[in-house]
Amino acid sequence: MLPAAAVFQFPWEINSGAVQEGESVRVFGRLACYDPEVSEATLSAQHASKEHHVVIHTMFVEPFNPIIGAQYIVLGEIENAKGVGVMVRARVLNCVDGVNTALLQKAINEQRSFFRERDHKQSDAPQPAHAT
Repeated sequence: MLPAAAVFQFPWEINSGAVQEGESVRVFGRLACYDPEVSEATLSAQHASKEHHVVIHTMFVEPFNPIIGAQYIVLGEIENAKGVGVMVRARVLNCVDGVNTALLQKAINEQRSFFRERDHKQSDAPQPAHAT
């Protein structure tokens, strides 16, 4: 069985505990460091004058050519790891250097707004009566 569709989450949301263990997520950030001996990378992203970090477990996507400072998008599942806290177990790790992250954040927020509005309209729609 395939995992649920991954939703874009910002690094600061993953670290805040807004995402539960086992959930599929998409996250982006700059590759801050990579340790091939333990299959861990760290992505960083700036938000509200604070830098946020997300640990990525890279065993399923190795070998890959890490470019420190480049932008990456990760698709994977949230898990809690001893000594690390929340980490993303990567299924896909793509270098997307050159992506306008401010525009990506705006697109993610617009998509969330659309889904909220759509869900709100669906919950307000009258339900068809069932004949018995």
